[in-house]
Amino acid sequence: MPAIDISVVLLYILGILIILVGLAISIGLHEVGHLLPAKKFGVKVGQYMIGFGPTIVSWRRGETQYGIKALPLGGYISMAGMYPPAHAGERGRTATTGMLESLVPEEQAEVHVDTLEEEQRAFYRLPVIKRVIIMLGGPVMNLLLAILFFGIVLMGFGVPTATTTIGSVSECLVPVTVDRTNCEPADPAAPAHDAGLEPGDRIVAINGTAITSVAEATPIIRGAAQTPITVTVDRNGTQLDRVVTPALTERYVYDDQGKPVTDATGAPVTEQVGFIGIGWATEVQQQPVTAVLPMVGDTIGRLVTTIANLPQRVVDLAVSTFGPGERDPNGLIGVVGVGRIAGEITSLNSVPVADRAASLIQLVGGLNVALFVFNLIPLPPLDGGHIVVALIDGVRRLFATITRRPQPNPIDAAKVIPVTLVVASLLGGLTLLLIIADIVKPISIL
Repeated sequence: MPAIDISVVLLYILGILIILVGLAISIGLHEVGHLLPAKKFGVKVGQYMIGFGPTIVSWRRGETQYGIKALPLGGYISMAGMYPPAHAGERGRTATTGMLESLVPEEQAEVHVDTLEEEQRAFYRLPVIKRVIIMLGGPVMNLLLAILFFGIVLMGFGVPTATTTIGSVSECLVPVTVDRTNCEPADPAAPAHDAGLEPGDRIVAINGTAITSVAEATPIIRGAAQTPITVTVDRNGTQLDRVVTPALTERYVYDDQGKPVTDATGAPVTEQVGFIGIGWATEVQQQPVTAVLPMVGDTIGRLVTTIANLPQRVVDLAVSTFGPGERDPNGLIGVVGVGRIAGEITSLNSVPVADRAASLIQLVGGLNVALFVFNLIPLPPLDGGHIVVALIDGVRRLFATITRRPQPNPIDAAKVIPVTLVVASLLGGLTLLLIIADIVKPISIL
């Protein structure tokens, strides 16, 4: 039995702790995003808590009790009158912004606003726009954190970027549909190898056109199948011209995210293009500020697509977890799985510390994107559900004003609570499934 390297174990634990702290801070600031506008608009906030379960420490400042609970995987603020009264003459009911705390909404619905002064400061009494701002505050805080973390990675650490320097030259051309990488006698020679191109050569021009990026070189090569082209390279400070004739070769088609495109049957799509048999060298390059928002946007887009296909993703996850099939490495993953990946990242001694730090920061940024998108799902008890209720109230009030009818009462909380229970139960079930999947068939980067 091989000896256990204690330093690797400690680094693994450190990675998990970093993710837990990052998640706790992200959730805490999410609730700050609700807290600040709520206090600004005069709503009485009774509690601000990070975590759930037993309270470890708490203190009171003004009318609000602040505290930290045992499990730092959630958070909430409680606002007076977040649930409006069900009938005229009643007072509003205190509720929280936390999803986990909403698993028992009937109990919360019994916590009524105690005084007339508190009733006047109830959340439901605010204009619609202020209610929406309060509920958007949490997700927007996570979006800002995601932009910050991705910005640190892109502009501070940089990301591996393909350069115009040749990293490798193949001796032959192997069809992509063949499951091997070695050359056999029947394989045709690679044009780049025949032309004398070498690893370390930097392509500076093709057919006299200056080349400064891979994006400029690739279309020229792909479009010049069986047509000689002059490739000018810089080799140790000396410019050399090499005539290369790209071979017409079958290659996979990739989308904008670098993933293979598949057809209706799930088979990879291929195309016939010019190919010379080189691989581009990569180097870590710091990116401009203009690259941050597109990266955040791409991450949001992929997550929205995942949520849109959530039922099928959940079925696939359940089948792979309890069946013989392999788990999709690009499928759903829970907090336990994210912690495992963080531990693997920090324990990779073969990777530079800076690269490991960048990966962890990007992982926390991804968690904030998830918190942003997930909380905007328009179902209670999520923030998006409260926003939808506020908007419906606004439409009803506007319609009453236009038709000169009496202003309607707020939406009856009793009608919302059953939906909250169903959604919270489904989310709880999904969380449990993810925990089981992350333990039984974990996703690993090793």
